[in-house]
Amino acid sequence: MEIIRYAELKAQPWRNGGGVTREVASHPAAASSVPGTGDGGWDWRVSIADVSKAGDFSAFPGMDRVLTVLEGELLLLSVDGAEHPLEKYRPFRFSGDAAAAGSLPTGDIRDLNVITRNGVFKGYTSIIELSKKRAHPVFAGQLGILLQGQAAVTPGTAGASQADVVPAGSAAGAAGTQAGPTTLARYDAVVGSDTDTPEILGRGFLAVVSIDPVAG
Repeated sequence: MEIIRYAELKAQPWRNGGGVTREVASHPAAASSVPGTGDGGWDWRVSIADVSKAGDFSAFPGMDRVLTVLEGELLLLSVDGAEHPLEKYRPFRFSGDAAAAGSLPTGDIRDLNVITRNGVFKGYTSIIELSKKRAHPVFAGQLGILLQGQAAVTPGTAGASQADVVPAGSAAGAAGTQAGPTTLARYDAVVGSDTDTPEILGRGFLAVVSIDPVAG
């Protein structure tokens, strides 16, 4: 069972100085930079950003983006000139090719970013409410990120075998094999698996990020 501890993630400042980003996971982890793209050569990346100043977002040509506000009341996102008010826990999809900028009418925000390369992977973000009575499984190709509340994760038995798109060698932080329940801190992420599928119990909200390979 693999857990990515948010406290161990390194903060990287934005080029425009408007915030910092912490990479939760990416694939491939050791990819070299692709000139002119603004990305690190990965085919997908999941990150959490702190936004403290209005300004332009970095472009990600050939990518698809899903952005979800995690803290703060509102991000006013402009995409190719059209304004979109993004409220907390409401995922929003837009093209990485678009000219995007954000303003902060109610103050600083924190957001979750899922970016995937078109034609290779497709990313999805769902926000669910946790239960203390019914465990939520995290399957292969998924990350479960605790957004709020208290929760613990245990290895389970749910799921059937399929290819895991969060492979060994991804930039997936600290990992460990745990036999019993493991307490999660806020923004810790559980890497999904179809072998001893991790199951999360608790009270609060969980972001479930799914990275699906594109057929063909």
